[in-house]
Order: sequence, then C-alpha cells, then structure tokens
Amino acid sequence: MNTPAPPVAEVLPPVANGETDLAALLDEPALRVWYRRPLLWAGVLLLILVAAGLWYWQVSRAAKAAPSYTTQAVTRGNLTLTVTANGTLQPTRSISIGSELSGTVLKVNVDVNDQVRKGQVMVELDTAKLRDQILRSRASVDVARSKVAQTVATVNEARATLARFEEVARLSGGKVPSKTELDTARATLDRATADEASARASVNDAQAALSTDTINLSKASISAPSDGVVLTRTVDPGNAVAASLQAVTLFTLADDLRKLRLWVYVDEADVGSVKVGQNATFTVSAYPSRKFPARVTRVGFGSTITDNVVTYLTYLDVDNTDLSLRPGMTATATITATQRNNVLLVPNTALRFSPTAAAADASAKKSVGVSLLPRMPRTNTRKSAAAGASTATARQVWVLRAGQAVAVAVIPGISDGRMTEISGGDLQVGMLVITDQKVAAAK
Repeated sequence: MNTPAPPVAEVLPPVANGETDLAALLDEPALRVWYRRPLLWAGVLLLILVAAGLWYWQVSRAAKAAPSYTTQAVTRGNLTLTVTANGTLQPTRSISIGSELSGTVLKVNVDVNDQVRKGQVMVELDTAKLRDQILRSRASVDVARSKVAQTVATVNEARATLARFEEVARLSGGKVPSKTELDTARATLDRATADEASARASVNDAQAALSTDTINLSKASISAPSDGVVLTRTVDPGNAVAASLQAVTLFTLADDLRKLRLWVYVDEADVGSVKVGQNATFTVSAYPSRKFPARVTRVGFGSTITDNVVTYLTYLDVDNTDLSLRPGMTATATITATQRNNVLLVPNTALRFSPTAAAADASAKKSVGVSLLPRMPRTNTRKSAAAGASTATARQVWVLRAGQAVAVAVIPGISDGRMTEISGGDLQVGMLVITDQKVAAAK
C-alpha cells in the first residue's frame, strides 16, 4: 500500500537582511520609503514658507526704516532783498512859532488845519505897556538931544574964554593973565568937549532903546514866516505868555503837506544795504491794504540807541498830493535794497538741511541682499562737498539722486528770508534739493 507523501512546505523568499518580513506574515501593507512620505515634504514646505516670510519681513522693515525726503526743484527766478523798518511821517519842514515877548494874548486869528500865508498875523498881544515904553523912550531921546545942545553951548563958552585969555597974554607979553588961569581955561574947554561927546552918545543910546521898543511893539503881532498849515495850537485869548530864556511855542506850522518825509530807524544789521536813491514802499494803519511809494534821501551816520538796540535814522521822501497821509502816522517801510534777475533759487530750508546719522545708516541697510554682497575697501580720497568753494561763505546743499542724499557745494548770495540766491557752485536747474527728511521708526 502506498503511503501518501507529506505536503510540501511553501518556501518563502528570503529577506535581504535575513529576517522574515513581519508585514507579510501579519498580512499588513508594506511601509513607504522616506522620500515618499507627504508629511515630510509638508514640513519642509512649511519651513521654506517661514524662512521666506522672515526674509520678506526683514526687507520690509529695512525699507520702512529708510529715510523719506521732502524735495524741491532748483529753479531760476527774480529775487529781491528788502529791509524793513518802522517810523513816523513828518512834514518836510515844520516851524515852531513862539513869542519873544511876555504879555497877555489879546487875539488869536488862526486855528488848527487853517491854511496861512506868509506875513499873515496869527496872534496879537496886548500892546498897552509896549506903547507906554515907546513914549518913555522918545522922551529919553529928547532929553539926550537937549543935553547935547547944552554941552555944545558950554563948549563954545569955554573956547571963547580960552581965546580971550590967550589974546590978553599975547598983548601983555605974558604978564597977564597968570599961567594958572590959562591952564584952568584950557581944562574947562576939555571938560566941555567931553561932556558934548557923552551927550551925543546918550542920544544914540536913547535912540537904540526907542528902536528896541518899536521892534517889540511889532513883535506883539506874531505873523506866519511862510505859507503852510497849522498843525498844533497851544494858545487862547487871555492867556499869559511868559517868555524867559526859551521862546514859548504857540503854533506848529507845516510847510507843505503835499510832500511828507518818513523817518524810519534801520537796524545796524541792515544799514549796510540801504543807500540813497533806493525805492521803498510803506503802509500805515489807516490804509492797511494800500502801499505808498517812497524814496530814500538820507541815511544817517549818527546812531540812536534804544533799549540797547542800535539803529540809524533814515529819511524817505513821500508824495502826498491827495493829502491822504498825515504827520505823526506810524508806518512800516520796506526798502528795496538789492534785486537779482534770472538767478538760481533754492529755499532757505535746503541750506539748513543736514541728514542725520540714523538716516544714513538706514539708507545703507536698504536691503538684506545688498548688505550681504562683498564690497570693495573704502578709501579716504573723497573730498568734502564744500571743498570746491573758496570763500568764507561757502556752504552745501543736499540733493536727491537715485533715492540717496548727495551733498553739492554752493555759494549762497542774497536772501529774502524764504529763498536764497546761489551765486556759485555745482548746483544746476532741475536738481531736487532736500528740504526735510522723515525716518520711519523701526517696530
């Protein structure tokens, strides 16, 4: 009887490492290789995104930290240098009319704002005392003349007596009269002659006193010395005028109000720019929107010190044909000292601008990629921006080139307080000068 053969065992393929594949024994699916795992690649992608975000954040932060500039283009135009000064309007010539005499005002013939003519009587004083003084002086003249007549008669008598004595002495051979009598006669004649000279001098004195009293009488009527307008009046009928060492001012007379003079006080810092013949304009509070023309006619050499401020009195002639201006008005004058046409102009803020160190560092760190690039070693051969300027007034401005601030040498000229003339240097029309900068704060 044949015995059945035993079942043949299934032969399993060997594993490379010599161990039985547990997954196959346990009937489980085989594990994937590492580079086929999705979680791994997801993690790598996440890291790349995080790195890109950090890089973008750093670039944005550097860009925000970079300075931003306010610029203005360089242009050509006209520039006027002006000098401002304050002062008051005055008549071209004012006359203070007073009285040399003391007395009582009898009559006042004019008032303020009246137009007067030369020779017109303005004030009359009481002349009663003056007329009595003239009568007294005339009497003194008559007395002096009578004295002259008396002394003339005495001289004639003394001369006749002396002549008679001399004739007797000649006839008597000198025996009579005596020498003493002759000397006495001669002395009498000399005294009579001297008295005559004194009497004649007294006549002159009396006549001079009479002339003075007559003049005083004429001065009791005070007349206008020239044509003009009465500005002030300080006298009324019945007032007592007491003239002492200084004449009392009764009226102030303006010569011609159609021409006025503006007195302004120019500061010592500006007086060097003010010259005779320069044009000017001024305004007054009564007409704030109107500018009146004027011309400089004198710049004083003598200084005026007020509260430790040194100023110089300057005259400006003003045409006041329409009589709209009045003496005493306070005015603000603007004198045109210098004018430049078709010159380079930059704002004054550009001359005062200078970039800060923080802004320079921010500009240097504009991007991370640029900062990582190798750089050539720096040298110190670059000169200062103002090295090309040879004068003591040399300065520099900063212009914007490719987003960077670059210094340019300039020589400034005159300035009107807002714009400045550039008389020399490397600045050109159209360049963008920097007037201000803003650096964003890092967060």
